Amino acid sequence: MTLHKNKVSFIEFVFIMAMMTAMTALAIDATLPALGEIGQALNVADSNDNQLIISILFTGMAFGQIVYGPLSDSIGRKNAIYIGFTLYIAGCILSIFSTDLTTMLMGRFLQGLGAAGPRIVSIALIRDRYEGREMAQVMSFIMSVFIFVPVIAPAIGEGILYFWQWQAIFVCFLIFALLILLWFSIRQEETLPRHARVPFSLQHIYKGIKETCLNRTAFAYTIVSGIIFGAFLGYLSSAQKIFQDAYQTGDAFALYFALFALSIGLASFLNARLVMRFGMREISGHAINTISVVSSIFFIFAFTYDGLPPFYSFMTYGLIIFFCIGLLFGNLGAMAMEPLGHIAGIGAAVVGSLSTFISVPPGILVGRLYDGNILPLVAGFAILSVLAGFVFRYASTADIHPVRV
Repeated sequence: MTLHKNKVSFIEFVFIMAMMTAMTALAIDATLPALGEIGQALNVADSNDNQLIISILFTGMAFGQIVYGPLSDSIGRKNAIYIGFTLYIAGCILSIFSTDLTTMLMGRFLQGLGAAGPRIVSIALIRDRYEGREMAQVMSFIMSVFIFVPVIAPAIGEGILYFWQWQAIFVCFLIFALLILLWFSIRQEETLPRHARVPFSLQHIYKGIKETCLNRTAFAYTIVSGIIFGAFLGYLSSAQKIFQDAYQTGDAFALYFALFALSIGLASFLNARLVMRFGMREISGHAINTISVVSSIFFIFAFTYDGLPPFYSFMTYGLIIFFCIGLLFGNLGAMAMEPLGHIAGIGAAVVGSLSTFISVPPGILVGRLYDGNILPLVAGFAILSVLAGFVFRYASTADIHPVRV
């Protein structure tokens, strides 16, 4: 059911929300081809430390999300998003002028801290307008548009490096943010009226965190989302090394990375239609089971090749896994948020922040275990998906009326 009317069309609304969410994807994926060059320019001794340029952004996001939700409940959705854009832009500027890894990581942390605003408040904004399966459908459409960015982002990074230095990549981040900020400020209206706002207070945050964490459905699906995203973060951290170092794909890295991103996008597009017929739980349960079974089998297969099976088999495996992840992204967030409509701001903050905090440690671990083969990545997907499956089954037994199957 649509809860709030908007002056912008449905299509424009989806594009605005998708582009704000895509700021994070662009900041991650366009950077991947440049990690080696950035590491050399900043005199990074251990090449695996270059992965911190990716993971530290998620750390900033985890800290930021817990603040933006209640802040948006207090000062409005748009004002909270403006603050996020400001921090993100400051982080881009700091990264552009970095001369050592510490400064770069500070800039990336600020980018993550800032990107958390548009990302998390946009979910609350969507929840202001939609609920239930309609929200899952909207989020899947947004993911379908959003996925266009990670499809082309590595190629953008490669293209920029061909003509300019790595600093130009962060200049592009800056320009993209300014354009989206202008579009959003002009076209998107405020969805939280003044009479519905609550004062910003630590007590309000505590109550929101407590209610979210004590809600069996919201808390459990948040954990599932964090676990699954941990495996995905492990892939993001090690993708450049796997494609360019282990499989020697060279500049074709952007193409193969795009194929995996397209698999996620296709799944999200199909999910927007399937979810109205089959429900969020059924689709998500099958997706998690597929990841665990396929990853376990492929780990054994890869082990017989000393961790480097034929490239076509790795691509086939990845297309299957990321298709399943595409089914999960929209559904898990919608299921976690379904009981939290009355506290959408702080609810989105807790769900986003907690799931990100959960994802960072296993993501860093999987990435840093890279030693020239794909076994750590496949094992990460296998183990984490099995763990997510146990938590998912626990969540699915909750008798929460608003979550409809």
